[in-house]
Amino acid sequence: MTIACLGWGSLIWDPQTLPVKEDDWLNDGPSLPLEFARRSSKERVTLVIMNEGPTVPVLWCKLPCNSIIDATGLLRKREKTKTEWIGRWPQANQASDLHSEIIAEWARAKGLDGVVWTAIPPKWNEENGCVPSLDDILTHLERLGSAKANDAIKYIRRAPRQIETPFRPHLEKAVREFA
Repeated sequence: MTIACLGWGSLIWDPQTLPVKEDDWLNDGPSLPLEFARRSSKERVTLVIMNEGPTVPVLWCKLPCNSIIDATGLLRKREKTKTEWIGRWPQANQASDLHSEIIAEWARAKGLDGVVWTAIPPKWNEENGCVPSLDDILTHLERLGSAKANDAIKYIRRAPRQIETPFRPHLEKAVREFA
């Protein structure tokens, strides 16, 4: 079986327990709507798949797995999240993850047997599903202390160049001003 993992943020440069290296990632993944729209426990503003919006091609790599279940477990462990926040294709129970049709079409064209991805929702003010405005994010970044600001800035700067979201130019301008 050939199983792929999709990525667009820290998974690329900080795989932790995921058995891949930064140079394993290819840049011709499916195009998905992404945005910096999740305030993490570390106060970073991270990239997540959105319901709608402009799309960008994400990155992908092959995982050394023999089943979609194993791949789901690997990604869940790395992301330290619930199984339901790991998207996968195909789904055994015919459930549909957000944008799974786009991902399935891309995977079939690549000759892949399965795909996993992080499907953690946007989150703001401790509310999953709440999408922040650009002003919310800029205010948040301005209020961070230097140690947490450095981590948040690093995440924005290290996002792969091809992940050009609507907020990204504004966030990059803001982090230049913080430096």
